[in-house]
Amino acid sequence: MLTDEVIIRVEAGNGGKGAVAFNKNMMSLGPVGGSGGKGGSVYIEGVSDLSVLGRFRYKKDVKARDGEDGKPQFADGFDGEDLVVKVPVGTVIQNTETGETREIVKIGERILVAKGGTGGKGNFHFRSSTNTSPTQFQQGGLGERFWLRLELKLIADVGLVGLPNAGKSSLLNELTEAASKVGDYPFTTLEPNLGAYYGLIIADIPGLIEGASQGKGLGVKFLRHIERTKILFHLVSAESEDPVGDYETIKKELTAHSSRLAEKEEHILLSKSDTVSAEELKKKVVVFQNMGKKAIPISIHDFNSMEATRNILNSIQKEKTEN
Repeated sequence: MLTDEVIIRVEAGNGGKGAVAFNKNMMSLGPVGGSGGKGGSVYIEGVSDLSVLGRFRYKKDVKARDGEDGKPQFADGFDGEDLVVKVPVGTVIQNTETGETREIVKIGERILVAKGGTGGKGNFHFRSSTNTSPTQFQQGGLGERFWLRLELKLIADVGLVGLPNAGKSSLLNELTEAASKVGDYPFTTLEPNLGAYYGLIIADIPGLIEGASQGKGLGVKFLRHIERTKILFHLVSAESEDPVGDYETIKKELTAHSSRLAEKEEHILLSKSDTVSAEELKKKVVVFQNMGKKAIPISIHDFNSMEATRNILNSIQKEKTEN
């Protein structure tokens, strides 16, 4: 099960305290206490793996290492190791205490979310002409600590949407090297799957049903993921007795969730076109034409229709490259 929203507590490391020490060697008397190391900071970094938020289902606290205390003979303590938390690209990071919101949009992008404490000064740094044997030292600074809400919103170039069992997973597998589960029954896909088509990211969004925007079926959880896709491929099964009704059902749920979803560029694909007669398929294409929509019949078993689909993707890829 995809975990796409978690709340975690991040805690940067505390700085080490400074040392109080004196040189005991003749002719070299004086303070020699080193400073403490700084605490490790906490960073969040984007990766392509959608499942990495799952590790926080039970582990809610992450902490970077503290800095080491200062030592005698001018030896400063070692800095605490930074902690890097991996999250999927498309994760929105909200600091629940400050309200600040940031997001990870690229693989390898790294954001500082909690800064480590500074190391305290050792007594060597407090020497002066009037204080030749200082016993003063500094405690290390405290590391920052916050509660963060991490919410995954997929970033994809193309999102495949439609009613359950409309053929979205089969199309994704045909176009990419994805291995989405395929079955002849509703809700085969229970979490989004991604595939890459020559640099384009295609997301197979689990099937939506009427009432999804109110939480029915797989609910608003997956409507959120569609918000970030740039273009929608709306799959309508050619086997449907009411393909326009199927299309309008999903369109209604997209609009109810966000008016922006309804305004996205879309391509209507009449999937499984090989399962109906040519005459019936033509009638269904005409029905969409009468409402001012172009529906393209496709079948993963038909080379020409798949080439037409690839041509659409090639045009999207070309536009993306030019921009």
